[in-house]
Amino acid sequence: MFFQLLDDNPGFPDPALAEEDGLLAIGGDLSTERLLIAYSNCIFPWFSEGEPILWYSPHERCVIYPDKIKISKSMRKILNQEVFKVTFNQAFAEVIRNCATTERKGQDGTWITNEMQEAYINLHQQGYAHSVEVWLGDQLVGGLYGLKVNRVFCGESMFSHVSNASKAALIFLSKMNIDLIDCQLPNDHLLSLGAEMISRELYIETLQAL
Repeated sequence: MFFQLLDDNPGFPDPALAEEDGLLAIGGDLSTERLLIAYSNCIFPWFSEGEPILWYSPHERCVIYPDKIKISKSMRKILNQEVFKVTFNQAFAEVIRNCATTERKGQDGTWITNEMQEAYINLHQQGYAHSVEVWLGDQLVGGLYGLKVNRVFCGESMFSHVSNASKAALIFLSKMNIDLIDCQLPNDHLLSLGAEMISRELYIETLQAL
């Protein structure tokens, strides 16, 4: 079953009550308080333009353990040659805009609505959301963004305008002081980099460990 959130209460029901597809709740807002409560409890928003806000907590979570990330020989060569320059928190708004506008195979439109962009830029300005930027010369060619909760980086989206740019961003992220990269939902690209599925219970245990 899923729940209707109350406008005057930023809390959520128990994530274990989510539907089979992970849908837990509907409604509410994208205020800083509600978003921080959501991410701290294994919940994230995911909806399209024109839909009400939908909140998900999948029964299984796609994650990457930093020490298990797979780096191919060709990718190691690219990293050693320093083809890309990688930075942190230098162009958050540009990264999220590119994530929203970059076309993706099999996807029609974007779930990163203007409302979502504004909410996460606000989180960034308050020090909760972060970005990794990948540059080719002076051009932004890839990157990712998300929230850091304790020692888990809750990834939201990534983009790449040239080959291997998003991989470079993810590898850079894996070398930061974190225990887990939350990828939310699996895809072939993430799985090829070493992503795996873990239970919600194990994810929450890692998320809430201090």
